[in-house]
Amino acid sequence: MAGRINDDDVKAVRDAVPIDAVVSEYLQLRNAGGGNLKGLCPFHDEKSPSFQVSPSKGLFHCFGCQEGGDTIAFVMKIDHLSFSETVERLAAQAGITLRYEEGGYNPTHQRGERIRLVEAHKIAAEFYVEQLDGPEAEIGRKFLAERGFDQAAAQHFGVGYSPAGWDHLTRYLRGKGFSDKELVLSGLSQEGRRGPIDRFRGRLMWPIRDITGEVVGFGARKLRDDDNGPKYLNTPETAIYKKSHVLYGIDLAKKEIARTSRAVVVEGYTDVMACHLAGVTTAIATCGTAFGGDHIKILRRLLMDNATAEVIFTFDGDAAGQKAALRAFEDDQKFAAETSIAITPGGMDPCELRLAEGDASVQKLVETRTPLFEFAIRQMVARHNLETPAGRAAALDEAAPVVAAIKNVAIQHESAVQLAGILGILDTQFVVKRVAQLARWARERGGRGPERPGSPRPQQQVQAPPQHAAGPALNLRSPAHRTERELLKLALQYPALVSPAFDAYGVDEFTAPPYAAVRQTIEDAGGAEQGAGDTSGYLARVRDAAPNDTVRALVTELAVEAVHGRIVDEAYAGEQLVQVRLRAVDRRIRDVQGTMARLGSNADPERYAAVANELWVLQQYGQSLRNQGAAAL
Repeated sequence: MAGRINDDDVKAVRDAVPIDAVVSEYLQLRNAGGGNLKGLCPFHDEKSPSFQVSPSKGLFHCFGCQEGGDTIAFVMKIDHLSFSETVERLAAQAGITLRYEEGGYNPTHQRGERIRLVEAHKIAAEFYVEQLDGPEAEIGRKFLAERGFDQAAAQHFGVGYSPAGWDHLTRYLRGKGFSDKELVLSGLSQEGRRGPIDRFRGRLMWPIRDITGEVVGFGARKLRDDDNGPKYLNTPETAIYKKSHVLYGIDLAKKEIARTSRAVVVEGYTDVMACHLAGVTTAIATCGTAFGGDHIKILRRLLMDNATAEVIFTFDGDAAGQKAALRAFEDDQKFAAETSIAITPGGMDPCELRLAEGDASVQKLVETRTPLFEFAIRQMVARHNLETPAGRAAALDEAAPVVAAIKNVAIQHESAVQLAGILGILDTQFVVKRVAQLARWARERGGRGPERPGSPRPQQQVQAPPQHAAGPALNLRSPAHRTERELLKLALQYPALVSPAFDAYGVDEFTAPPYAAVRQTIEDAGGAEQGAGDTSGYLARVRDAAPNDTVRALVTELAVEAVHGRIVDEAYAGEQLVQVRLRAVDRRIRDVQGTMARLGSNADPERYAAVANELWVLQQYGQSLRNQGAAAL
């Protein structure tokens, strides 16, 4: 078994793979100023982007949850990989051959489990694609052709075919060096009476890729009547495949979703294919599960919660489709985006619609959508007889709490007006006031949701517990702390502007213990002057020199956070150097004055004179700093 990866190769991987390119595979990034980029943090839920990436420094940091680090740390965190697995994956992307110490390079060394499972899926996808051209797969090619998909479409989506025998893929992967244990863990094989057999047999195969484009699972469509399995058979939950965390087509749609701030959610693999081929290239689908919270997180990071962002759900017009739409509405407010629904005519799905009426009909379907809120409310009130006062009252009692739960007050008001129109209640203000009353009572109950019809009004306000969001490491109300932070940012981001003066500063000149620890870390890494010519390598040395993860995280945060100066130059750097030194001098003056007061008139004359001389020197130095600025340092 090969040993640790050579340090020079790790550095080569860091330098070769731009952090913004890697992060952009998972979320949309926008200009944050100062050469930095920002987006919605993938590691915690947030409404506005506090996650920043510095391409020039190769670092990221979230000012909300405090996660941060370099490219390797990001991939380790988001994909739950070990250090070596991450380096191996990034090295493969960059075309870098890694060397392993304690035995040198060994191409067959035992790599991490996730890397092996992903590699097995990649090879399996290629195997299935090859099988689609064979005579046995004629039934699969016919299935595709009947739905309007030619060979080019199959190739674009990587559609393949799994042979009907018991262990064709299993034997093929064994020949590629995979163990039986790995094949079962991957979900590509399953235990049979005499050993592993293929999980998928005689089926049309769709590769399911994660947002980075790696194959992590498969969806398999039944083709033959003698196949007693389900119509669609998916990969089971594995170390790399979680059905609630993947969206079919996201690898193909992500750039267009980010560009247009629109996503179209359909129900099946063929629907995604039909939409993309019809020009709706933002279409995606869930994989054998309902659209839920984890899917929302994936989309929010791409949509960036723009005011114009939109998520459009397409569902069949039958009862099951309407039920699915109402289930999607339950999660509606987890989006900042507007949510809409497009009901296919005649119960056809997008694939059937394209086949029957052409590409333009699919585009028209998406464009003629209805707000999901309006659809849900209409479905609710449809259960009541709106021709009678009692029916309208009952419908209002059911729908008003739903409108009251809308968090945005302006949208809540507009929706209440819309509800009055749907119900046919001419007194619009009555409905608006009813909704506002329910919303107010819900707030008084501590945000536990709107009152149900008939619930008594609470007699006293219940105070909801305060929510403490994660914030910066320190309370920066102190001017000293603000200046110390600014100087440390300059020392990390623009070391040439503050050295060599900064390297002469003592750790005790930083009053905040976390900042003192960062100052010590910079010193341990060789000082700011070491970074004048190689900022990225210098930052890596400083992060490596950190005594623990807490200090390392703060180094990353300070290296990514924007410097406050409008113009970052020697003059601005000099101001920060002077302010930190001047405050340190003033603190020392106060200490010496206290010593003189304690010595009193009966003190030893020589001792008193020495203290008085120190005080005079400090006062003169302080005056020089005030008068001459950085020239007095």
